[in-house]
Amino acid sequence: MSFKKINAWLHLWLGLGSGLIVFIVSITGCIYVFEKEIRSFYQPWQFVQPQEKAFLLPTQLISSSKSQLGKLKPTSVRYGQKSESATVNSLNRKKGTSVVIYLNPYTAEILHIDRKTKKGDVEFFRFILNGHRTLWMGETGSKIIGIGVLVFVVLLISGIVLWWPKKWIKSIRDQSFKIKWNARFKRVNYDLHKVAGFYVFLVLLLISLTGLVYSYKWYSKSLYWVTSGGKSLTQAKPLSDTTLNAEFAPANLDKLYSKLATTPGNAGMTIAVPAKASDVIGFVVYLKAGTLYKADRYAFDQYTMKPVILNSPLLGKYEEASIPDKIRRMNYDLHVGAIMGLPTKIIAFLASLISASLPITGFLVWYGKKFKKKKGKQPLVQEKMVLKKTNSPWEVKKVSTAAIQEPVA
Repeated sequence: MSFKKINAWLHLWLGLGSGLIVFIVSITGCIYVFEKEIRSFYQPWQFVQPQEKAFLLPTQLISSSKSQLGKLKPTSVRYGQKSESATVNSLNRKKGTSVVIYLNPYTAEILHIDRKTKKGDVEFFRFILNGHRTLWMGETGSKIIGIGVLVFVVLLISGIVLWWPKKWIKSIRDQSFKIKWNARFKRVNYDLHKVAGFYVFLVLLLISLTGLVYSYKWYSKSLYWVTSGGKSLTQAKPLSDTTLNAEFAPANLDKLYSKLATTPGNAGMTIAVPAKASDVIGFVVYLKAGTLYKADRYAFDQYTMKPVILNSPLLGKYEEASIPDKIRRMNYDLHVGAIMGLPTKIIAFLASLISASLPITGFLVWYGKKFKKKKGKQPLVQEKMVLKKTNSPWEVKKVSTAAIQEPVA
């Protein structure tokens, strides 16, 4: 069997086998691209009237939230831009519960409380995200997603091999780059699968490869090894010095915040509040609104406030990070299309929408070839040149025959 036939066979059966998974992951990803923008329309508590004064300190926001947190401990505090509300968050990953309290960062007034439980009502975008990550099947679904994305990468590569024109003459180029909208449905469907798939190939390949980072540790480490020229990915967790027999002082949060809040270009900040004796105080200072990659990331000993230094791509100032470390920090923003703001989000949205259509158009191409009933055969009328004797001299006459028949496509 030739390479071409093997490639076509793989594309067909891998596509049929993974079609439903690809559709769900693509359509949920497509919806989630503009999650933040859509939320802003129906969640007015995300915004406040900007004022020409400094935000309140973290401990002041936490103090205002205590009545709503009860016995729960805050795990993080997040500041946005001047027109955005701040949040005090309490997250318990083991129990699957969370409380997010939105506050006015200038007055500490509570604007809204968002409580989530594992068995409680699932908010729309949380439902969409669960489908994108786990097919709503928990850990089993997460493993299926990982396999499905790997298969999709193979489908993208095999698809571009099938698309590649045999000859770069005008007629073949037109078939490869243009959709013949005025043709029959069967032809239009085929063009949508082949031509549209080509135009989003690179975008979908990028989204798939960045998504695999969250599915497989071996892939994440291998990708970093390749981009860094052979360096190992350090994933050690920064820790505080528990031998000091000291107690955490909440005022340390305020001192560190006051120091980092003056960072030039500060577009927001997330503070990780230590929950255990060995936890550090984490700070992420965002340098570009709407993205996660361009940020300075710090870890401080919760007792001494000294920086905890680790050779990790996710720690340190952005401008001092190496190219491989910057690429790793960009992974999420590349995956969701936020890397360059609205233009790349639109591209990610359209690519994901086309990706969701590929299993459908591909199935219709296969079904049309395999199972569609052939139309009845019709005679093909041909004209035959014969000699016929008449009263006049011999003359040539055209006689219609219906001896040849063939199926009508």
